[in-house]
Amino acid sequence: MNGNTPYAGIPDVTQAGQRASVDVEELSSEQKRALRNSVADIATLTRKYLPDEYVIGSQVTNGATGPQATVSVQPPVGHIVSAGFEPEGDELDDDELIDADDRDEVARGLAASAVLQVKQAVEDQITPTAR
Repeated sequence: MNGNTPYAGIPDVTQAGQRASVDVEELSSEQKRALRNSVADIATLTRKYLPDEYVIGSQVTNGATGPQATVSVQPPVGHIVSAGFEPEGDELDDDELIDADDRDEVARGLAASAVLQVKQAVEDQITPTAR
């Protein structure tokens, strides 16, 4: 149960039993905008691969170890799938946080995972038409 307590420690940051005293770097407005634009691009690309029944969203938050960006897909049935990104300090200064190839790859992976969730959720409810 130690992993469920606030004193379990943050991996690679604090030891178990000690409070985290991490200096979290604050993002400038340009860095926040660039990070939001990168994850919004992933969400837009993901929308191109899926029908309107899938709900797609993105968000940028400040986590315990720094900024975190997440793109999530809620399929019509099944579990939510998401992809997260935690940029390091030197990555935040790049003009393009996530390059175009990586954005497309993440979008395709999210779309495929969301479709798989639907398939697994309705698998037992559909009678095969042929064998």
